[in-house]
Amino acid sequence: MRTQLIRLIAAVAGTAVLAVGCGSGGTGQGAAGGKAEITLWQQKFTDQEDTWYKKAVAAFNKSQDKVVLKHVIVPADVWDQKMKAAQAAGKAPDVYTVNYSKVPGFARTGQIQALDPLIPADKWAGLQESVVGSVEHKGKKYGYPMLVEPSAVLYYRKDLFAKAGLDPNKPPATWQELIDYGKKLTTKDVAGVVTAANQIDMAWSSWGLQWNAAGHLPISDDWSTPQATDAKYKQLLQVYQTLYQQGIMPKQPLAPYADANPLGQGKTAMMVCGSWAASVLLQDYPKLVANIGAAALPSFDGDATKPTATLGGWTLVVDAKSKNAKASADFVSWLLAGDPTLLVEFFKNTKFSKYSPRAAVADAIKNDPAAADNPWARTIEEQVVKYAKPEPAYDWAISLAFGKAIEKALQGKDIDQALQAADAEIKDVIAKNNLAGQGS
Repeated sequence: MRTQLIRLIAAVAGTAVLAVGCGSGGTGQGAAGGKAEITLWQQKFTDQEDTWYKKAVAAFNKSQDKVVLKHVIVPADVWDQKMKAAQAAGKAPDVYTVNYSKVPGFARTGQIQALDPLIPADKWAGLQESVVGSVEHKGKKYGYPMLVEPSAVLYYRKDLFAKAGLDPNKPPATWQELIDYGKKLTTKDVAGVVTAANQIDMAWSSWGLQWNAAGHLPISDDWSTPQATDAKYKQLLQVYQTLYQQGIMPKQPLAPYADANPLGQGKTAMMVCGSWAASVLLQDYPKLVANIGAAALPSFDGDATKPTATLGGWTLVVDAKSKNAKASADFVSWLLAGDPTLLVEFFKNTKFSKYSPRAAVADAIKNDPAAADNPWARTIEEQVVKYAKPEPAYDWAISLAFGKAIEKALQGKDIDQALQAADAEIKDVIAKNNLAGQGS
């Protein structure tokens, strides 16, 4: 979900590249020389990622003479609007980028088609099973995993730790320690910690912490029963309430959760953000890199092997109405299941702030000398990625209901009542959307 939010920062820059593309609703022909024509819609990412996609599309078109692939970059803030309009007009793209949490839902509603029959079985070898599960529905695979990025990492300023009398090599391991550290680090000009501060950001950034606190999410695995009133969730809401009410968090958010700049700007001593923050810090604040540490978020009981983050990420899917489904799937396979070198360049361009779920690519990355430029990559991989859970695939309204409960706690309202209200709201969402039995 963070990718839906952070891309807004770059949305204006991407507007100029938006073009009208004929994809699944077209004839499938019309390119020069009678070649089949397929269209890729890519959500606007960072400039480095966009550049990589452009280069990859050009390489694909040059690699064969049967298909012409058109590439359209769509700003994040107009993605839903443009997609709905294209689908209504019968001109949806053949291939498009989707974040994992939406794949099962799109499969359930028949918006995308299974790739198992279109991509050979050997191409699926070496993929992380938990990530493959994120693109499956009823035993079929509807996307090919490209990357994973944990939603929550604790970044902190080592120099400010030392100044406050804290060991810069020992980040907080429990939430009580984080609160204690935060009090010592808070000054008139510097917040002790910055994290999500509104119901939308808290709705998705806290997924891993929901797992950590209660060992499950606030809905049963089969999506039939709300579980938000589990007493173990009280500790999660209490942390947010304490951080905010005691002034350890700023009263006014310094930036959206997905924005890494407050740490680099010296406005906070600790920051909770996703792994993507590393690319911003490395690129925009190179002089500070030596003074920045990274660690897993604290665990409620101090057990560092429990999840504190979920693994989000992006995949490519083929539209259910594509008239060139095989050619579209061939492109997906060529891009994501082909030469690992191509994907290593993607991870290099993004400062190794994301991780590959494909063994061949992950191994190639480890052997790339440039990977050492990200001093936090291995720590994040070993302390966060290793124990993270996949993003939930249930309706966003469920996540938002829990985010609303955290926001109420943040504002000082009764925690039990906030969780009871979330439970009732989730129950209502289950009933209205007929979700019971739809989970895994």
